[in-house]
Amino acid sequence: MNLALFDLDNTLLSGDSDFEWSQFLIERGVLDKELFEAKNLGFYEQYKAGTLDIHAFLDFQLKPLSRHKRKELDQWHADFMRLKVRPMMSVAGKKLVAGHRAAGDICVMITATNSFVTAPIAQAYGIEFLIATEPEQKNGEFTGHVYGVPSFREGKITRLEAWMMQHDWTWGSFSDTTFYSDSLNDLPLLALVKNPVAVDPDDTLRVHAEDRGWRIMSLR
Repeated sequence: MNLALFDLDNTLLSGDSDFEWSQFLIERGVLDKELFEAKNLGFYEQYKAGTLDIHAFLDFQLKPLSRHKRKELDQWHADFMRLKVRPMMSVAGKKLVAGHRAAGDICVMITATNSFVTAPIAQAYGIEFLIATEPEQKNGEFTGHVYGVPSFREGKITRLEAWMMQHDWTWGSFSDTTFYSDSLNDLPLLALVKNPVAVDPDDTLRVHAEDRGWRIMSLR
């Protein structure tokens, strides 16, 4: 039994769904452009630099979910998938996932982006399991807060190992483990798997991968 882990943003997608969701809400007039666009860009730059305060970002990212009913959010997300996400889904990324599925591998999308944004994307790729940052919900509506450990940096390992325990698996349960990612923020998890793969990597990850002889590939 093999485990294939896929980061989402700038890995399977040729863009960042977290960033684009906020931009989509700004374009729709749901969020005020003057107040939110600069903050959204600032957080995205911090993420790319490896300096992101995940809790400050989640406070920014999840609060808008609490201001609208789930039915309305779901309607917006359907448009978001059609207009923003599907154009970022590469043919090569779809083939990569399909190859692992055809081989019978356990496929997991593991992402820092919240599950409201990413669950439909995982479904579109045919990936059965999703480990994402979880927005807190009460009575089916979002509270604007995070639930549990964010799936970010070392938090991805915490969440992944908790998921393994739910299935009575350990690292030793898998003959092979592969993780595809573009980001320096995923170095902790990349260092744990047997086959770390740098996908269209940022500069820091590229140097790290080259120094260690990790596979480097492009899905663009």
